[in-house]
Amino acid sequence: MTIEQAQQKVDEWIKTIGVRYFNELTNMTILTEEVGELARIMARRYGEQSEKESDKNKDLGDEMADVLWVLICLANQTGVDLTKALEKNFEKKTARDSDRHKNNEKLK
Repeated sequence: MTIEQAQQKVDEWIKTIGVRYFNELTNMTILTEEVGELARIMARRYGEQSEKESDKNKDLGDEMADVLWVLICLANQTGVDLTKALEKNFEKKTARDSDRHKNNEKLK
């Protein structure tokens, strides 16, 4: 699935099953909540915190998909074409960081 197709599928789902989009501020709050859930798993599974028994069966991919879903909702609501935005972001990072990481002693 392309990013464009994902934006279309989320939009179709929202309009047929989800009834309507939550407003942008509500979705921004939901995005923050979903990122927090992802962060909790990452901190416990890959960080130094011990993993709680209740978190051991959490699906990391599903949590990432939740973040992506709400981000796509926000893009749809605000008229952002994520494919174009990501392409532009690659160009920005390439121009800005073409030598930066190669010359970073911390990465060697």
